[in-house]
This record gives sequence, C-alpha cells and structure tokens, in this order.
Amino acid sequence: MAWIDLLTGSPPLLYTTTLLVGLIVGSFLNVVILRLPRIMEAEWRRECAELAATDGDADEMTAPDTSTLSLSTPPSHCPACGHRIRPWENIPLLSFLLLRGRCSACGTAVSWRYPLVEALTALLSLLVVWHFGPTAQAAAALILTWGLIALAGIDVDTQLLPDSITLPLLWLGLLLSLVPVFADSSDAILGAVAGFLSLWLVFQAYRLLTGKEGMGHGDFKLLALFGAWMGWQTLPQIVLLSALPGAVFGIALIATGRSGRETPIPFGPFLAVSGWINLVWGVDIASAYLRWSGVG
Repeated sequence: MAWIDLLTGSPPLLYTTTLLVGLIVGSFLNVVILRLPRIMEAEWRRECAELAATDGDADEMTAPDTSTLSLSTPPSHCPACGHRIRPWENIPLLSFLLLRGRCSACGTAVSWRYPLVEALTALLSLLVVWHFGPTAQAAAALILTWGLIALAGIDVDTQLLPDSITLPLLWLGLLLSLVPVFADSSDAILGAVAGFLSLWLVFQAYRLLTGKEGMGHGDFKLLALFGAWMGWQTLPQIVLLSALPGAVFGIALIATGRSGRETPIPFGPFLAVSGWINLVWGVDIASAYLRWSGVG
C-alpha cells in the first residue's frame, strides 16, 4: 500500500505516526486497566448468583446487571460528578495539560496515571519501532508491548493477570513461531511449557514448605507467554531480571514500614518489565554478560 511505502521511506514520519498511535492506544489502555477488572468481578458475581440459584439459595445473592458494563459502555465520565467526557476533553496528554489535570465540570483532580500511561505507551512504542524498524518484528512487538502495559497496570491495582489478555498473547506467540518472527516452533513450544512449569513447581514447593501460596497462577501464564514469544533459552534471564528488582522492592517496602512480611506484592509488573527488556535488548544483554565474564 502507498501509505506503508510512505511510512517506511520516511523515518521522521514513521516515528511521528508511532508516537501518535501510541498515545491513542495508551488512552485505550487506561480504560482497559480500569474497567476490565470490574467487568471480571461482575461476571464472577453473576456466575456465583447463578450457582446459588441452582443450589436453591437465590434469595442470598442477586445477579448483577453486567449488560451496561463494557470497555465502551458507559462512555468515559468523571467519577466524581458524572460529567461525560467530551471528545475535545479526551485528547491524549493534550487535554490533561489544557485542563490542568482537572475535570472541566467540577474541578476534581484527574489522576496523573492517565497521562503517564499514555506517555509510557507512546515512548515504548517509539523504542520498539526505532529498534526493530518497519518490520514484522516491530508490529508483533507493539502488540506485546501494549498487552504488557495493560497487564502490569491491572496487576498493580488488583493483583490479577487476566486470562483474556495473557492467553491470546501466548497463543499469538506460538503462531508467530511458525514464521518464525522471534523464536522457531520447537523453542517456542518448549518455552511455553518450561515457563509455566518452572514457576508452577516453585509455587508448589513453597506451598508444601509453608502452607501458603507464594504467587498467583497468572504469573505462570505470563512467563509461559514469554517462553512462547522468545524461546526457552531466554527464560533464565527473564526470571533473573525480574526477581532481583522484585526482591529489592519488597525489602525496601518492609524496611520503610510501607508493607509487612505477609503483605502480597504483585510480581507481574516485574515480569512484564523484564520480559519487555529481553524482547528488545535481550541478545545485547546476554552478549555483554558473556564478554564481561570472559565466556564469549
């Protein structure tokens, strides 16, 4: 197509377009991070109500109305006063700056997370396209990047890693291995299996020793996702790059009194960051380590 040729032939236009698309996607990811957990909770309550009705306890639980809750319905609005966000008030970053971070109707402050997610999505999208160029790898990496931002944001808020995001990305990684884009099929399949089983075994061992659950099942699927995309060889590096910052962060929270030893800390964001870094710079990091250690 002519517009593809135009983008690939003009790096400044390609990067500018990537930034704009990243801002728009980031605005949508804010909606996903906020609403998807609520949609999931409403669905769980509906299923529980149906089960209670089946067991003869219909009076104890009423099924919630989930028909009006989706990623597009109801339209974006101020949570404080209900003011419906008009199109010119919903321009990524720009509207936040022009409105000085406040609702135009009631003046309630808008969370800084919204522009930060938009800016982060645009920046990471630009880094992906700059690194991979106008290639199939860049297109695939953009999809994974956007999914990881949503997963990290949801895990921070709710300690959930929704299957509705994780599993489609896992299957996409396996399908891409048929080309292959990042890893061939054998490495991808082994990576998915090894990624899931490695954390599952740690989970089972920890529960056997302590009688407690040390992590959520979503973490198993997220590491399996990375194995499917990048192959089993990348898993040790991903785990190492996520475990060390995660441990430091947890110790820092305990040391400052912001968290107790029994307080769960979401591991998904650390895995997501580590996996993304490995997607973009994993080969460079491994090569640098081999040179430093004298192995390579």
